[in-house]
Amino acid sequence: MSDTADTGPVLAADGTPLKRSLAKALRVQKTRALMLIAPLLIFVFISFVLPIGNMLFRSVENDIVEETLPLTIPLLAKWDASTGELPDEAVYDALARDMVVAVDAKNHTKLGTRLNYELTGMSSLFRKSGRVITKWDVDADAPFKEKFIDLHEDWGNIEIWKTIQTHSSKFTGGYFLNAIDMQKTPDGIASQPESKQILVKLFTRTLIMSLVIMMSCILLGYPVAWILANLPARQSNMLMILVLLPFWTSLLVRTSAWKVMLQQQGVINDVLVWLGLVQDDARLIMINNQFGTIVAMTHILLPFMILPMYSVMQTIQPTYLRAAKSLGATNWTAFWRVYFPQTIPGIGAGSILVFILSIGYYITPEIVGGTKGVFISNRIAYHISSSLNWGLAAALGAILLAVVMILYWAYDKIVGIDNVKLG
Repeated sequence: MSDTADTGPVLAADGTPLKRSLAKALRVQKTRALMLIAPLLIFVFISFVLPIGNMLFRSVENDIVEETLPLTIPLLAKWDASTGELPDEAVYDALARDMVVAVDAKNHTKLGTRLNYELTGMSSLFRKSGRVITKWDVDADAPFKEKFIDLHEDWGNIEIWKTIQTHSSKFTGGYFLNAIDMQKTPDGIASQPESKQILVKLFTRTLIMSLVIMMSCILLGYPVAWILANLPARQSNMLMILVLLPFWTSLLVRTSAWKVMLQQQGVINDVLVWLGLVQDDARLIMINNQFGTIVAMTHILLPFMILPMYSVMQTIQPTYLRAAKSLGATNWTAFWRVYFPQTIPGIGAGSILVFILSIGYYITPEIVGGTKGVFISNRIAYHISSSLNWGLAAALGAILLAVVMILYWAYDKIVGIDNVKLG
């Protein structure tokens, strides 16, 4: 009987090496798993990654100047503005040729709008000039320097040419400078005029008011969550319906209801006057200010604080409190030293939800905030829909995203994101 052993590779049932067969089976398993989550990945990419990427790109994009004035910009780059003299005839000639093409393509108004963000009056300059330049023969009507100055005196203003030269690069940081109340000028970076310094104030107001709203939700939501977690199941379920009831009502309706209640002739003021707490001629101003925004948004975001805290409190065993009391702890000591630390993960989860949601809220501050209670999101919406300054809106959005990420990082370092629980 032979004592030799087969030292070859272990084979599977189909004759292939077992190691190769296992690797193939693992690849098939991973491929199936990837195919199952592929629709979700595609959805996230289209609805989340692409919009954010597009926003970040728009915040630095500035190719309209170079594309609309392809002949003018290279010549203007050689011009020395420090001499105090206007560009030479070659620049004006190139501008005439570029403008004829731009007017035919209707791009001169877009260029004027872009430069008007940097220097007021540029939009009307390009628009008015375009009406006349279409009649020029660029090959027969030269020279053009005097023609441009006669057409509009601003073409003889050196500041106009400095602005075009300064903002002619394909990419720009000017939008981000504008977003922090600074500006890129021919002489370097400078502060915006005091009358235009509003965006940093809005950022600060947004962060402070979001923190106030978050703290208000904690103070109001914690007792409610505790009651829900400690009542019998039947009563708890009935109260939970009341907590969830606002979700069944339109956000616009809820916000409009607060506008009716908080106004000087509203329900709350009427009740205060009826109780004699407020004089009829001294009704409280609770709308179109920060107070109105905080009240309305606290009511709207309160369920997002209650639900995470309730789900965590539900898991806390009541025997812990009884054990603490049996060892001599008072009700307050048992709560503060035993119960409250176990609810911190729920508070953390609710705080993150409420804070991030409140930072980006738009409808509620717009309706009840007036001029003193609006957030930076309202300014972003204004630049998207009214002023059409999408570059500045993208820069504001990018800064807001960066602020949220920094705060998230700080929260993770201080509290630890692993300690956050939704249930």
